[in-house]
Amino acid sequence: MLQQPIFTRKSPNFSPKTSENFQTNAPQPVQISEENMTTKKFSELGVSSWIIQQLQTMHISTATPVQAACIPKILSGSDILGCARTGTGKTLAFAIPILQKLSIDPYGIYALILTPTRELAFQIADQFSAVGKPITLKCSVIVGGRSLIHQARELSDRPHIVVATPGRLADLINSDAEIIAKVFKKIQFFVLDEADRMLEGQYNDQLKPIFEAIPAKRQTLLLSATITNNINMLHKVSTRKPYFFEDKSKDAESTVDRLEQKFVVCPVAVKDAYLVYVVKNYSEKNPKSSVMIFAQTCRECQALAYMFEGLGFRVGSLHSQIPQKQRLAALSAFRSKTLNVIICTDVASRGLDIPHVDLVVNHNVPQCAKTYIHRVGRSARAGRFGSALSFVTQYDVELLQAVEQTIGKKLEELKIQNSEKFDSKASKARQITRKIWKNSIQKASKARQITRKIWKNYIQKIQNSEKFDSKASKARQITRKIWKNSIQKASKARQITRKIWKNSIQKASKARQITSKIWKKFGKIRFKERQRCARLFFLMIILKKNGSKPSDHGFLMKYPLFSLRFFKKKGF
Repeated sequence: MLQQPIFTRKSPNFSPKTSENFQTNAPQPVQISEENMTTKKFSELGVSSWIIQQLQTMHISTATPVQAACIPKILSGSDILGCARTGTGKTLAFAIPILQKLSIDPYGIYALILTPTRELAFQIADQFSAVGKPITLKCSVIVGGRSLIHQARELSDRPHIVVATPGRLADLINSDAEIIAKVFKKIQFFVLDEADRMLEGQYNDQLKPIFEAIPAKRQTLLLSATITNNINMLHKVSTRKPYFFEDKSKDAESTVDRLEQKFVVCPVAVKDAYLVYVVKNYSEKNPKSSVMIFAQTCRECQALAYMFEGLGFRVGSLHSQIPQKQRLAALSAFRSKTLNVIICTDVASRGLDIPHVDLVVNHNVPQCAKTYIHRVGRSARAGRFGSALSFVTQYDVELLQAVEQTIGKKLEELKIQNSEKFDSKASKARQITRKIWKNSIQKASKARQITRKIWKNYIQKIQNSEKFDSKASKARQITRKIWKNSIQKASKARQITRKIWKNSIQKASKARQITSKIWKKFGKIRFKERQRCARLFFLMIILKKNGSKPSDHGFLMKYPLFSLRFFKKKGF
């Protein structure tokens, strides 16, 4: 029997939103200090030699705390619930043991990994392909923005690893439950990356068919940078007791120590100008630096991109309203440092590993403090130094206090110098922004005018078609009358023809009757005539024997001429 989704297996009284359900009988997490774990090598964790050699080519020699704690447990067959800060190598913590077990018994599909965003799915697939290169690993990425038919063919080929977003994978399973769902019946590993977001409730409809398609006998691995009650639900519904690891070397939910975090207080009306000023000064002082700007909405993200391009900056944008190819192109250009500035929404806040991000800018303070942790976690990754700057308006003070309370530290305020010069630059930035929006409004008005003309022409065509329909209806009425009259005349002609044929048939029958009577009488006459001819024949034979001719006998004149002709034919 298939395991039901983890959010529906409890009784109806069970509520995932309450924390009372998790206060009793829940196992305590295993807390391991960073000092005791960072010195461990992969050979001490039971990792195969070919994986260690491949990691050395990637310049990875020692294991992070989450890797040192989770890899041996996964190799022993345990379920994992891991929570570690961003940039601590959670992806390799589950990728290494999966690849090691796959190399022993390779088949497809061996593991299914679900992620909340498309870019994170491509990044995880790249890491799997890099580590699994010696075994010619086949990895498939199933995300939105690509052809459904092509992705269905990829799944039918049964790759070793499938990395997917829940929405697209659920669509494929629902579209062909008989074939697509069966390819997941023998998976050994089921991984939820960024599991706290996956179990928040917004993915429930997509996760339901996926949980129904996967087998109950499997290893379930959940990893995230933040822990929530939704992840704790795994303790109550898992088929086996999970190993719960939480990296609490410093704080429960904190940022790394090498990340410098500051904020700028500014009025909401000139926040965009402050942003341009800070990014420009930072780029001038650090020419080879990379800056990542987070916006709240897709519209705001694209507007900021237009503004920076109008000011002469080369920037890229990354949000859900642009095609997938452009999203991947912008991310690749930023990773290769072709672009130094990228403006994105929270779609890029989780899991993306871009090591060289020097500055993360929050154009707005996020509503959720954990979102702030994920945003600033794009910088200062893997032991590097980084910076984070947040713009705080008069409406964001309480949000800033919530962030400070969550991360357990006070942010330092960054003051802008030369305010008069800055105000002039800010006014220029506002003018450019106004021009950009004015041009966009003009283009929108032109588009509306064109649309109106199209609709006007369409309405005229409809009106003309109505007139044509009225004329056509009249023509149809006239045609119907003509056909009606012709049918009536044809019916009358048929009636007359029937009468004529009836009369002719009657006359013909009478003629046949008369003819039959005539032939009957004529037959009787012919019969009597033949009898007379026979008698005469015998008489003539007798006369011939006596030496006399028929013409000499007067009594033959009493018979009709037919008898004479008969005798002449006979040679008399």
